[in-house]
Amino acid sequence: MVGAGPAGIYTVDALIKSGADVGVDIFERMPAPFGLIRYGVAPDHPRIKGIVDALHRVLEKPGVRLFGNVDYGTDLKLEELRQFYDAVVFATGAVDDRPLDVPGVDLVGSHGAADFVSWYDGHPDVARTWPLTARSVAVLGAGNVAIDVARVLAKSAEEMLSTEIPDNVHAGLAASAVTDVHVFGRRGPAQAKFTPLELRELDHSPTVEVVVDPEDIEFDEGSLTAIRASKQVDMVVKTLQEWAIRDVGTRPRRLHLHFFHAPTAILGTDGHVTGLRTERTELTGDGTVRGTGTFHDWDVQAVYRAVGYRSTHLADLPFDHVSDTVPHSRGRVLDLDDDLVPGAYVSGWIKRGPIGLIGHTKGCSSETVTSLLADAPTLRPAPQPEPGAVVAFLRERGIEFTTWQGWKNLDAYERALGAPHGRERIKVVDRPEMLKASRQG
Repeated sequence: MVGAGPAGIYTVDALIKSGADVGVDIFERMPAPFGLIRYGVAPDHPRIKGIVDALHRVLEKPGVRLFGNVDYGTDLKLEELRQFYDAVVFATGAVDDRPLDVPGVDLVGSHGAADFVSWYDGHPDVARTWPLTARSVAVLGAGNVAIDVARVLAKSAEEMLSTEIPDNVHAGLAASAVTDVHVFGRRGPAQAKFTPLELRELDHSPTVEVVVDPEDIEFDEGSLTAIRASKQVDMVVKTLQEWAIRDVGTRPRRLHLHFFHAPTAILGTDGHVTGLRTERTELTGDGTVRGTGTFHDWDVQAVYRAVGYRSTHLADLPFDHVSDTVPHSRGRVLDLDDDLVPGAYVSGWIKRGPIGLIGHTKGCSSETVTSLLADAPTLRPAPQPEPGAVVAFLRERGIEFTTWQGWKNLDAYERALGAPHGRERIKVVDRPEMLKASRQG
């Protein structure tokens, strides 16, 4: 298994629960497991972080080993994995920002949401500081990532101190100049991709006033059909309607939700962001929108693009650069001629794209495991299947890998850092420090 995020671990769980006589080794490029849950979920989401408990139980099972701090494509590749394993499943997710093709996207102050998320989640491979000098900020997108980014930008540093954020992130947020965050969706409230719980969380902060323009609450027949068909859409719409008709309060920071605004240009002076231009859109009757030719310039000094994630091309695997996924048939990797790549499988976002929640991930993993088990009698046996062979290989290459016990050591270390401050943990950012803590205990 390549990837120790939810998709990879759920695939392991499905394999173990199948009753097949199988041992699974998981290779993860980070020193710690859990992927998106550790490095992609906002730190003030303890409910979602609780998923770690379920993933933890899987990694505790007999026959499962973790090799962290091992980078597929650099430390080892597919042909080398074939020496030790009958089959290889790739569950590497999607960690890069999908590009946005508008003028000004390369200006200083124009940021990808994925980069900002990596910073506030303490990813060891990104800079320790973040430029939070803008007073007014735009966030482009109408999904959960967009409102995660907006919420972290808008909340006070003291509110975030109860989470596991590293000290450098707290210091950065404490120095932030942000007073107004504007979130822009090009379609209407009924087309927003927020989940109801994520949306309502925006209004829980005592320092953030959520503002919705009543003129943005508009529906066509396609919108009404979507509301009637989905309880989730109905709940989102009702929340937005309630916010649109209430009086604006006096909390010191404001988070504005705008609909029917399509970004057309990021404006700049001397190479730096000075504004955002949007075109007003209108519904066409079926839930889609068209431009009206009316433009508005917004006075913002930074723009965050939360328009989706994409996967990256993995070494020695085919890749569809349109969908940014590995071609497959029910999880079986296909080459560019649609022929099977023997013994290679995919699961999660590298398989289906960055869509769906945990429930979708479990179903996706189950499909891949069903295919793998059906193929098992015909798979080529690994030449060196003994458990010690891959360990010797990694050591011979000088790769300082971490283990499941190493994660327990790091987990205890982070919790010990937080205890004197009344916090559950303080996340370690520095990779060498993570490796050192993993070796202790």
